[in-house]
Amino acid sequence: MKMSGLVAFSSSLLLGTVLALTGAGVAQAQESAQTAAAVDYVALGDSYASGVGAGSYDGASGDCKRSTRAYPVLWEAANSPASFAFTACSGARTGDVTAGQLGPLTSATDLVSISVGGNDAGFADVMTTCVLQSEATCLSRIATARSYVDSTLPGKLDSVYAAISAKAPAAHVVVLGYPRFYKLGGSCAVGLSEAERSAINGAADYLNAATAKRAADHGFTFGDVTSTFTGHEICSGSAWLHSVNWLDIGVSYHPTAAGQSGGYLPVLSSNA
Repeated sequence: MKMSGLVAFSSSLLLGTVLALTGAGVAQAQESAQTAAAVDYVALGDSYASGVGAGSYDGASGDCKRSTRAYPVLWEAANSPASFAFTACSGARTGDVTAGQLGPLTSATDLVSISVGGNDAGFADVMTTCVLQSEATCLSRIATARSYVDSTLPGKLDSVYAAISAKAPAAHVVVLGYPRFYKLGGSCAVGLSEAERSAINGAADYLNAATAKRAADHGFTFGDVTSTFTGHEICSGSAWLHSVNWLDIGVSYHPTAAGQSGGYLPVLSSNA
């Protein structure tokens, strides 16, 4: 074969390969888009799911404070599912989810996200105690919360997870955890002691471990957000979590809008 013929043959072969691969890529992209569009998504949970601390609350959600910047809304905007129901509510405990948030779940539901358990374990009271009282009292209150996570929380998580499975047996369920609150050895010159910050971080890890175990036992996927929040804890200098806010106490220790988009959304997206 002459050189010119060889070049032409090679070029044709390369072009054919590129067209084939491009066609396959287009087909895969179309299939992916169709799959995403076919998803029926329901978002459940507490204030970390509703978006407290992110601002831009939907007035119709009232005290539930569902934010347009919360990770479920951001996922819906990016993926355009066939349907989207957002029932997460500030202050929700496991029993509140079971009693008041499961209405949109059906046998057609494909995806469910949920973060819950922090309120059951007394998160708000732990932080109030640690901010207002002594180190010893803070550490004692954390120990009480850990004991609750051992003795009582697993059964409560089992109840809500079983209820989700009963109403949406075909759904892929992603259980989102909680971030560590503090960067140890960070930039905070005042406030809690380092021992208190370390104990609070340890309690978050403890709660996450218990939640992940219950999620796995129900065949659910656990989404760990500790890595995405690393470097963005309170005292990091680039926090995605509110510290105590005396002017708006309800947002204290909740993710900012950046925490929802940079901390939670990537974890939901990679596990959905």
